[in-house]
Parts: sequence; C-alpha cells; structure tokens
Amino acid sequence: MRAAESDGIGSTALPEFKLETYLGRWEFTARHHMTASDAETLTVRELLALGGDAALDVLLDTRLSYTEPYGAPDLRAAIAETYDSCAAEDVLCFAGAEEGVYCLYRTLLGPDDHAIVVTPNYQSAETVPLSLCATTGVALDEREAWTLHVHQVAAAIRPNTRVVYINFPHNPTGKILERDRFDDLVALCRLHGIWLFSDEVYRLIERDPARRLPQAVDAYERGVSLNVMSKAYGLPALRVGWIACRDRDLLERMVRLKHYLSICNSAPSERLSLVALRHRKTVLERTRAVARAGYTQVAAFLAEFPELFETYEPDGGVVMFPRYKGANGVERFCRRLVEEAGAVLLPASIYASALTPTPTDRFRIGYGRSNLDDGLAAMRAFIRSNRP
Repeated sequence: MRAAESDGIGSTALPEFKLETYLGRWEFTARHHMTASDAETLTVRELLALGGDAALDVLLDTRLSYTEPYGAPDLRAAIAETYDSCAAEDVLCFAGAEEGVYCLYRTLLGPDDHAIVVTPNYQSAETVPLSLCATTGVALDEREAWTLHVHQVAAAIRPNTRVVYINFPHNPTGKILERDRFDDLVALCRLHGIWLFSDEVYRLIERDPARRLPQAVDAYERGVSLNVMSKAYGLPALRVGWIACRDRDLLERMVRLKHYLSICNSAPSERLSLVALRHRKTVLERTRAVARAGYTQVAAFLAEFPELFETYEPDGGVVMFPRYKGANGVERFCRRLVEEAGAVLLPASIYASALTPTPTDRFRIGYGRSNLDDGLAAMRAFIRSNRP
C-alpha cells in the first residue's frame, strides 16, 4: 500500500476516539468480550501472593499521598532493568500508555514539524500528531503479511520530519516486523536524526521468541520505547505505563506537560506494579500460556467457517485481524453479533485511518483471555442460526 499524508488540522482539537467510544458502549454490557486487547489478568490477592507477606505489608503500609511525577524511584529502577541501556533516570512513568503517547507527541511536535505513522493503528497514534502538524501515514502491506516497506518511510521523510511511530507486535494485526527491516528503519532514522517512537506494549508475548525485536531505546540513541502494565502483564487496572528514553532533557520536557495531566500515578498501583515487575518471569509465562491456548481456540473456531473467515497466524500480541467474507459486510455482522448474541468484536471502521486506505472487511478478535469458550459458543450459534 502507498503512503498518504495530511497537512494536519493545526490545532489542539481532537476527533472522537472511535475505539474507546465503541468499547464504552459494549465492553461492560455485552456478555462476551471477544475483542479484548489485554491479556488475562490477576486478582490483587494473586498478584500479592507472588511477593509473599512482605509485598502485602508494603502495600498496607503505603501512604495514600501524592507520588513523584517521574514515578517512584524503585519502580523506575525495576522498569530500567527490563532494558539493556537504561538507568532509572531514563524512565518516566505515566497513568497508562495513552498519556505517554500524548505527552511525547505534544513535546516533540509543533506546527512547523512533520510526523510519520504506520497504519492501521491505535487511533491516538495518528490523531494526536494530526492535531499538531503535517502527518504522513505509511500503511502496513496486508498482501505481504502486514510488513512495513521501509522505502515508503524513506520516501515520506521531509526536512522537518521529527518522529516516526511504529508498533510491533502490532495492534490489530499481530505483526512483528522482520529484523532486517527493523534494522533498516533504525539506520534510516539515524541518518536523518529522526526520533523513532516505538509502541512495545505487546513485546514479550511473541509466538516465536526468535522474532522478538530489540527495544527502540536500546537500538538507537533517539529511540523512544513505550510500554505499560496493561497488555503483556495483564494488569490494566493499575494504569501504570512508561516511556524509556536516553535523552533526559526530553523526559524533563514531557514531565512538565504531565504536570497538567495526571501529575503522578497512584501509590498503590505503583506498589503492585513493582511486585509484578519483580516477578515478571512468572507473570509473563502465564500470559504466554494463556495466549497460546486462546489462539488455538480462536484459530479452530475461524477454521470452522471458511466461507466466512479468511485468517492467518499472527506473530505476537493477543489480537488478530481476520477478513470477513460474508455477503452483508463486516460492519453489519459485528453489529448483529453484539446485539443478538452478546459478543463484541471491533469492525474495520474502528481502524479506519485519515491518512491511508485501510481494510474495510476485517475485524479485531482477541485471544489473550482464558474464558473464551462461552463467547465462541455464542458466536458459533449465531452463525449457524443465520446461515441461508
């Protein structure tokens, strides 16, 4: 697919967040959440059990006061240990990953700048830069296993290009960029002095660990790595995300913007996040096991109806983007499915980009939860009862 561009809307106005609006309507009212983007979670009791009595005592003794805007020092140190090149001072914590996306773009970009983003994407990855400056989209190529053509990124670069945004493992396709292409992209950004903003929230749940990419902050001096407790760790309720970057001046500029947003994270959430990070091997092994089993279930379900679904094997993460081949289109299918069977999926329109053509016949389905049986059964019954 070709790259496309927009001159931006040149203001702080942001459009409706389609995905969040759609999930806000259905996520907590539909009986079966079949499009979840996070991995199976833990209870507070289960998480604290990993840390034993000491973790419980620390949590119970935590004062419910403000925390440091950068994040608690021990939490930042634990996060830094997940990188090869970072110290605690290279980490800035946020209230979830979304705040990090917003702060990074608002700090880096002004009206005279230019950004490049991959599509399809989590909507704010393109709408925030579009609200600030000229923005170009480069579409992943669905005809070639959703790869990114680095020569298209190169062709989109302008003298004022400040940042390139990527997301691998990718939401919603599950694509992991080929290592040689990732290296080429890093070299391209280095050649032009462009920031590489890498959304890595699904990293560490690759289907084949050999496909795992380096983290941008480790691979490149202007690499910016985004991560969060929500996805691979399966702990979205903690609302703790972070950016790792070796340019501490950039982090300081971001924290000044954060002062106008969350200011700081929740102290109990930081304590619980620290427990998860100190026992990350156990937490991540659990996530990978659930994802493997869930993918097997979802793939088998899709294969039952080859006349309706064209599927593929994702590289990582916990979501995929199959094609719907039914006569009445994916939007009607998803609407009827949630209204009549109580199973929510995300139709292709949720991922429509303002920058590039994006597929109109696909839907996002999740496989990172452990309770898929009832939802798949409801979908199966709906399909069978509506066959001609």
